[in-house]
Amino acid sequence: MRNKVTICLVLLIIIIVSMGCTFQPGGQQQNNSQINNTTDEGTEDLSDIEGIWMGNLTVPGGLQLRIIFNIFTNPDGSINASMDSPDQGVSGIPVDTVSYKEGNLSLEVKSIEGSFEGVYKESSETIEGEWKQAGSAFPLILNRIEKVPEVQRPQDPVKPYPYTEEEVIYENKEAEIKLAGTLTLPQSEGPFPAVILITGSGQQNRDEEIFGHRPFLVLSDNLTRQGIAVLRVDDRGIGGSTGNFSQATTEDFAGDVLAGVEFLKNRTEINPDQIGLIGHSEGGLIAPIVAVKSPDIAFIVLMAAPGLTGEEILYMQSDLIARAEGVSNETIAQNRALMNRMFSVVKEEENNTIAEEKLREILRAELANLSEEEKANLGYSEAAIDSQVKELSSPWMRFFLIYDPRPTLMRVKCPVLAISGEKDLQVPPKENLLAIDEALRAGGNKDYSVKELPGLNHLFQTAKTGSPSEYARIEETISPVALETIGNWISEHTQ
Repeated sequence: MRNKVTICLVLLIIIIVSMGCTFQPGGQQQNNSQINNTTDEGTEDLSDIEGIWMGNLTVPGGLQLRIIFNIFTNPDGSINASMDSPDQGVSGIPVDTVSYKEGNLSLEVKSIEGSFEGVYKESSETIEGEWKQAGSAFPLILNRIEKVPEVQRPQDPVKPYPYTEEEVIYENKEAEIKLAGTLTLPQSEGPFPAVILITGSGQQNRDEEIFGHRPFLVLSDNLTRQGIAVLRVDDRGIGGSTGNFSQATTEDFAGDVLAGVEFLKNRTEINPDQIGLIGHSEGGLIAPIVAVKSPDIAFIVLMAAPGLTGEEILYMQSDLIARAEGVSNETIAQNRALMNRMFSVVKEEENNTIAEEKLREILRAELANLSEEEKANLGYSEAAIDSQVKELSSPWMRFFLIYDPRPTLMRVKCPVLAISGEKDLQVPPKENLLAIDEALRAGGNKDYSVKELPGLNHLFQTAKTGSPSEYARIEETISPVALETIGNWISEHTQ
């Protein structure tokens, strides 16, 4: 059978581009640590299925996520069941119903619109079935395990910290939203230089949490120990921040950062002449916008920042990730052609209703070329198509595809550090660092440094291939080389 992953590669790209963001198939970020008192729907001999069950869920693009179900009975006969996704740092998602009849197990997880249906195999002590979510289905084989594996994140700082940590809330008055974050202050005498951390794409919390990693927590801890105050903030609409994330663009997020600058300027502990920005991925698009708009920005650090239009980056990202996952040249070419057709609609059709219908037609025509088995293997359905169409036609995507960061970079006059990982497959370093370098030089910037860091991926982890499928399995959150490069450069510019 011909290997065809054209459509699912596009879906993967839309979900993970410039990351920050966590891939959670069809669902929303969870932090529920409560184990649910689950409804029993005609469950028979529970001894077969009691315990901890784990399987590897392979989602479009080859990314693997461990899924764990915890199923236990209480003394009164009621059932406790929950779901964990350790590679995403999520545990205790309530399983609402459990049904086990004649070897058939059914689990429903309403909070993320997901369900598992499988058959218990006594000979192998496995449960073989499918995980279904948002109209898509993925094969999943569960194996019984003794205990939930620990996710190792050795760089996470441990309290008590040798600095002050303060929960803060401030307003973006223009957008009429409140932004919540954490301000860390050195214990020495201020006023201190300060940085605002700007997350990548997708709705991120203040730690830019992804696959159990908390890179902004690690980065803020490292910098604050060096005498630099750090403000890290929940994106609008997540955590303690208000606002509608789904209708916001990169320019809107720049407004949120400007509100953070105003907040810091009014803090007596902060030196108002030494406020800088650190933007990761899409955050690296935002930081130059803010630096051009505000004379208060003393410096910016761009981590894996785009130097090209979003459309150019998506084409390169698609090719590189596909090749890393062993996809054929034929399929890569087909995927590129499909993306081109869809992006043309997004760029040229201003009417959202018409654009969405044209996108559906393109995707349905692509699906028509697949067998039913291929469709099932890809996990595609009308619901999945609708989800992808909404992503493609969103205000964020419309802006991202056409926005060219180079004219803005040419207007940045403050000091700039731009770093990328050699193995970054999402924002390829060679092309993007070159574009950033050329734009800063053309604009006459007299103090900038552009560096490609060997062996690091998009998250600045030490990686083998750089593929997103590695992110969750790597214990390192941020390479010490990247932390040292950023810390030393900021220290040199705030002495």
